[in-house]
Amino acid sequence: MKGKSSKESFTIMNELVLPNDTNTFNNLMGGRLLHWMDIAAAISAQKHCNRVVVTASVDNVSFQHPIKLGDVITIEAKVSRAFTTSVEVRMDVYAQNIPSGTKVKSNEAYYTFVALDENGHTMPVPPMLPETEDEIELYEGALRRRQLRLILGGKMKPSDATELKALFFGAEK
Repeated sequence: MKGKSSKESFTIMNELVLPNDTNTFNNLMGGRLLHWMDIAAAISAQKHCNRVVVTASVDNVSFQHPIKLGDVITIEAKVSRAFTTSVEVRMDVYAQNIPSGTKVKSNEAYYTFVALDENGHTMPVPPMLPETEDEIELYEGALRRRQLRLILGGKMKPSDATELKALFFGAEK
C-alpha cells in the first residue's frame, strides 16, 4: 500500500462564532468547538484513508484561551501517523478577532479515527510518510500517545507499553 504525506490530508476549516454557539459569558461553548474539531479531523482522516472513518478517541483537550462571540475559528487538521486500521490526527485551533486584528492559538488536540469498509468492518490504511522535522517529531510521538490511549482505555497493560516505559527508564524496554 502506497504511503501518503501529511500534505495530502491537510484540512483547514473556518467557523464564525455566532450567538447560538456561546454561553452566558459570550464565550464559545466547549462542546461546539469539539464538534467542529471532530468534523475537521474526520475530513483529514478520510482524505488520508480514502474511506469513511469513525471517531475512536479524543485526547485531552485543554482550553488555553477563551473564544469570543464574533471570533473566526480556524482549525488546522492533519494526519500525524497511520497505524494498521487507524490514524491519529493533530489539530491546532486559532481564534481571530477580525476587527482588532488579533489571532491567538486557543487549543490543540489529537483525535483517532478508524477506517471502515461498506459493511462497517475495519480496513487497513495507507502509511503516513513524515517529511519535515515537525512531522517527524509528531510521527515519533504518536506511538507513545497511542500506547497511553490504549492503557487509559483498558486495551493495553502498562507493562506492555514499551515506548512509554522508555521515556521513564531510558533505552531499557
